[in-house]
Amino acid sequence: MKYCHHCAGPISQHIPEGDDKVRFCCPGCDVVFYQNPNNIVGTLPVYEDKVLLCRRAIEPRLGKWTLPAGFMENGETTLAGAIRETREEAGANIVVSASPLYTLYNLPYINQVYLFFLAALVDLDFKPGIESLEVKLFAEHEIPWNEIAFAVVRNTLENYFSDLKTGDYPVRMFDVNYSPERKVDIALVSSSKP
Repeated sequence: MKYCHHCAGPISQHIPEGDDKVRFCCPGCDVVFYQNPNNIVGTLPVYEDKVLLCRRAIEPRLGKWTLPAGFMENGETTLAGAIRETREEAGANIVVSASPLYTLYNLPYINQVYLFFLAALVDLDFKPGIESLEVKLFAEHEIPWNEIAFAVVRNTLENYFSDLKTGDYPVRMFDVNYSPERKVDIALVSSSKP
């Protein structure tokens, strides 16, 4: 960032009074520009004992399988964003329960938060959107586990198929960290199931 969005004056970087982080600041109009994590919202759409996955038509992870998800937009709730992303990427009609939040992932390394909501397909009338090459229902044994795009998606799927056996679907929160060798560590932080 070089220029202020408010007055077009030059931007400097410093720690504002009362803060503890270096921020982009405008000395001309005294505006502080905060950079905050991005929220990625999506669903885990299910039908009987199967889940709906999308094969990515975009980078990153072009050609890999994922759950329908994307960046939350300004002016929408997390759930509304997840439903929108499911329609956009999978052309799917879904319904959610009164308590649909299923998994939440904190990724401080890349400044992102992922939220996945458990949803049921209303019908089997789904089709790939512009960001998907194909959309398909998979039973657990059919999932292309080696072709899953993201560790948070794989972890969500693993938890879902484990929960499917018990019929209990607790809300879980995880912290995701990367080692210098780029190995992923997913640590359970909390669960609504004691």
